[in-house]
Amino acid sequence: MTMKVKSILVSQPKPQVDNSPYYEIEKRNKIKIDFRPFIQVVGVDAKEVRLQKIDFAKATAVIFTSRNAIDHFFRLAEELRFTVPDSMKYFCESEAIAFYLQKYIVYRKRKIYIGEKMFADMLPLFKKHKDESFLLPASDVLKSDVPTLLNSLNLDWQLATLFRTVSSDLSDLQEVKYDILVFFTPSGIKSLFENFPEFVQDQTRIAVFGKSTVQTAKDMGLRVDIEVPTPKTPSMTMALDKYVKEVNKTK
Repeated sequence: MTMKVKSILVSQPKPQVDNSPYYEIEKRNKIKIDFRPFIQVVGVDAKEVRLQKIDFAKATAVIFTSRNAIDHFFRLAEELRFTVPDSMKYFCESEAIAFYLQKYIVYRKRKIYIGEKMFADMLPLFKKHKDESFLLPASDVLKSDVPTLLNSLNLDWQLATLFRTVSSDLSDLQEVKYDILVFFTPSGIKSLFENFPEFVQDQTRIAVFGKSTVQTAKDMGLRVDIEVPTPKTPSMTMALDKYVKEVNKTK
């Protein structure tokens, strides 16, 4: 018999908006939802960038796939005493990432090119600007299709590992039990076992987002109970709400 769900731990920061779907699930189903990042981002220093033989001055365009990439690019530009020229072109994976650039540049005075959502959506943009020298600021965990796609266009590009994803210290959760653990990245799964190497799943349900996260969970011996996205539940909150209603028999 499947046990009812009374508590959920989401391995992400707590939402800063009052209308988050998680809060609605919590209220509607009368359960407890906690948030705790299982991973954190740590920036590399200027010395390490030099060891990578990365030359910011060579770049005429920068490719941004995350807000973290933007933060660490401009942080290291300052540390390296590199003045980002006004002529620099910016290629952003999504509109949200592009808007985040306003933290560092006068948005309307720069050449900014925006993809629709996925990295592959930017390929037509790259084709139109094949003569640029691209810099790709990224973490140590880079999707394998990114270099493949860039190389397929024979672009002049260099990878700059400017930050790393490391496991958070979760030692204070040693004695805390949750009915569902929610993961969004393979790094989050690995953090679980780094913090709790003797973790036994037992009745704990595991919810995961994305194929690579699912595969990592299975490789680590976990039983995946909630897999997202699916045609019926494209988001994690939709999947959690559906699952909790079914096992708790709530309306």
